[in-house]
Amino acid sequence: MTTISASLVKDLRERTGSGMMECKKALVETQGDIEAAIEYMRKNGMAKADKKAGRVAAEGQIGMAASADGHIAALVEVNSETDFVAKNPDFAGFVQALANLVLSANPADLEALLALPLNGSTVEETRKALVAKLGENLQVRRFERFETTGVVGAYRHGERIGVLVELHGGAVELARDIAMHVAASRPVCVNESDVDAALVAKEREIFIAQAADSGKPADIIEKMVDGRIRKFLAEVALTGQPFVKDPDVTVGKMLKNKNANCLKFVRIEVGEGIEKETTDFAAEVMAQVKGA
Repeated sequence: MTTISASLVKDLRERTGSGMMECKKALVETQGDIEAAIEYMRKNGMAKADKKAGRVAAEGQIGMAASADGHIAALVEVNSETDFVAKNPDFAGFVQALANLVLSANPADLEALLALPLNGSTVEETRKALVAKLGENLQVRRFERFETTGVVGAYRHGERIGVLVELHGGAVELARDIAMHVAASRPVCVNESDVDAALVAKEREIFIAQAADSGKPADIIEKMVDGRIRKFLAEVALTGQPFVKDPDVTVGKMLKNKNANCLKFVRIEVGEGIEKETTDFAAEVMAQVKGA
């Protein structure tokens, strides 16, 4: 049996970032050949990644990257199973590397992003190796990229919310202020005319039902409902909302004063739309104790 020295295990740990026992096992399996051990760990890591692929990953980070000239910016969401792993430096580095790749390479879709080269392999192979190292299902969920002859404002609130805003006219600082507003106020569209007609009709039905018991004449009810609809549209459309940095003026008015128009925006938040599993933590710990 080949003797595995502590220095050899140390070298493998430094090159792979994996745990001591995992490194020693790989070296034993490959008779102390460090290059073969690295290949063994990569293959084993991919198998582990496949086993974890079905587990819910609803935590994670938003990565952001922007060009110095303010014409291009990108966001990417990468999910983990727990907030603990989401704060891991290796995970954070992977997320930022992907944001930089989206910015520079402009992949057509998620499949194209996963096939891009990263760290001597591909994004997908790097993801699987990170799954093996961190022990959780990690998923590259989505990305957004804006490129314009105008300006793009990019804003990340903490590590969980990212916003891109495209303006015609104005400066990058203004676009970033609008992106900050979008992060806080969650508009659904730019202008009132962009609000989905079905959504407006549904809100009108609700307002009519609420006013039906008021005892007021039909024409008064109609005016009441129209007023509520106007308020609703102002609340959900970006240009009708009070600007977060100056609530006395709407975003639309502020943009007009700056000779700027908002063409589009996108807001993404970690885990939105993912159904999280609910677990009994105490029961989970007891189950692990019994299993040990």
